Amino acid sequence: MQFFRKMLRDSKGATAIEYGLIAALIAVAAIGAMTSLGTKLGSTFNNVKGNMR
Repeated sequence: MQFFRKMLRDSKGATAIEYGLIAALIAVAAIGAMTSLGTKLGSTFNNVKGNMR
């Protein structure tokens, strides 16, 4: 029983979970930005290739 009381008072686990969620959110935003940028960059290179012919 003391173990559970100690776990309820300990906030280290909650902080670790919060940091994990923040890291996951940043990763999702970065992946979305890179995907969008990659698509636009590919389109730009295709336009350049077409104009060089």
